[in-house]
Amino acid sequence: MSQTTRNLLLFLVVGALIALTGLTQSWNAALTIVNMGLISAIMALGVNIQWGYAGLYNVGTMGFVALGGLATVLVALDPVPGAWQAGGFRILAALLFGAAIIAAAALLHRRLPRGRARILALAVLLISGLVVYRWILDPAVAAVEAINPALQGNIGGLGLPVLLSWPVGGLLAAGAGWLIGKTALGLRSDYLAIATLGIAEIVIAVMKNEDWLDRGVKNIVDIPRPVPFEVDLQASQSFLSLTSWIGADSVAASAVAIKLIYAGMFLAVLLVLVLLSEAALHSPWGRMMRAIRDNEVAAAAMGKDVTRRHLQIFVLGCAVLGIAGAMLATMEGQLTPGAFQPLRFTFLIWVMVVVGGSGSNLGAVLGGFLIWYLWVQVEPWGNSLMAFATAGMADGSALKRHLMESAAHMRLLVMGVILIVVLRFRPQGLIPGK
Repeated sequence: MSQTTRNLLLFLVVGALIALTGLTQSWNAALTIVNMGLISAIMALGVNIQWGYAGLYNVGTMGFVALGGLATVLVALDPVPGAWQAGGFRILAALLFGAAIIAAAALLHRRLPRGRARILALAVLLISGLVVYRWILDPAVAAVEAINPALQGNIGGLGLPVLLSWPVGGLLAAGAGWLIGKTALGLRSDYLAIATLGIAEIVIAVMKNEDWLDRGVKNIVDIPRPVPFEVDLQASQSFLSLTSWIGADSVAASAVAIKLIYAGMFLAVLLVLVLLSEAALHSPWGRMMRAIRDNEVAAAAMGKDVTRRHLQIFVLGCAVLGIAGAMLATMEGQLTPGAFQPLRFTFLIWVMVVVGGSGSNLGAVLGGFLIWYLWVQVEPWGNSLMAFATAGMADGSALKRHLMESAAHMRLLVMGVILIVVLRFRPQGLIPGK
């Protein structure tokens, strides 16, 4: 069997599993898996670009995904009335001042010779800059957060179409990736993992606590949608006529129709990213990146700028993660900073990459769909399995109660078992990279 035929069969098997979900449960549930599978595939593609192409161990995935979600708020929400006049412009001035202080500190560090004079100058600059920065920022933040805090309390966005937030999310995550890469990419792989994880936690902590930016833990729940609401379809006579003609329930059909529209948009983005990634992977640039991944010393000896190329690929992967984050927030119609859990969902995305095949774009897509399908379905399967296993036990039994409560942990157990099995028997993944 050729590799192409084998790959096609693997995708057909995953597609059949999702179709079986539609036939046995509901097409609404199946399309929910499809949409999240498409977004998960894009996230896995971003991690695969960094790890599979260049061997960069980025564990800060959720931080860049969260920045993509933040882009939907800053781009698509309408400006909060009076927020910019109350303190928005002063907040912007404070941020620009803080960036100027950091740039001045970097310049000072480069220009002054090593010694106590440089340490003292940097300390004076940074401490005095921090005091002035807080003096500018704090009153402005208090003024903005005092504007209708129950419903708003933030500056809002630009009121632009929400689809524009997808490329903006990529640019925002890429910018953050450049700043992080300039400081962290000189670290060894294990230290890079620790650094990126810590930075992701910092990003999410900022989003949780800066209410003026995104309402923090109060959440944003009114992100505009690029598609109509289900109730709008149900009020449309043409849609009602169509559902009546095919004999479908209008309420269920409206939910399916909206999810199909989302699936079409997400699929278009995924196809574009896969085509661009494949073209890059098989170009001289892609061969150079794989050479750097396999042996940095040999690549550097041949005149390749390893640090610069690492920064380049790191930024590209972060951009893809930011696009996925913006798409996720758009589909959900809300931004919930507390939902971006680095240790939990970063692990899940890495499982997608490892199971699908590190270094293979098709493998990342397959892993995204397969692992998300299992992540969704394993919990009800676990409940059914525990119910079957404890059917003969007394209803008040402590053991039965314990086993039924343990079913909720079946997801993480199954993910761990899958990862161990794949690493033991097929470490190159289901669709290995060439």
